[in-house]
Amino acid sequence: QVQLVESGGESVQPGGSLTLSCAASGSRLDYYVIGWFSQAPGREREGVASISKTTGATIYSNSVRGRFTISRDNAEDTVYLQMNDLKPEDTATYYCALDLSTIATLEDYEFDYWGRGTQVTVSS
Repeated sequence: QVQLVESGGESVQPGGSLTLSCAASGSRLDYYVIGWFSQAPGREREGVASISKTTGATIYSNSVRGRFTISRDNAEDTVYLQMNDLKPEDTATYYCALDLSTIATLEDYEFDYWGRGTQVTVSS
């Protein structure tokens, strides 16, 4: 019913930039929140950023605030994560998730659907 497809993951040097995209499709997408989550091997999944399609409100984790920007294209049901000044600790699989709600959050249990992830590697 709801499908999420991430793209844009790549290997990049520290200080570089990358843009991830998440395309959502389904029959009940009038009101939703899209979140980006990261998970490195052996570590727990962490919330990165989220945006409400309805209100445009955004939330960022402390580690990415000022470096990453989340944005939306409502006409295409697509959400982007612009990642600037990338650091080695940003290396992880990044997942797009959708919450059938209107309030942005970084709580992963709130999200109903998940994409398969895209790999971001930051190294010299």
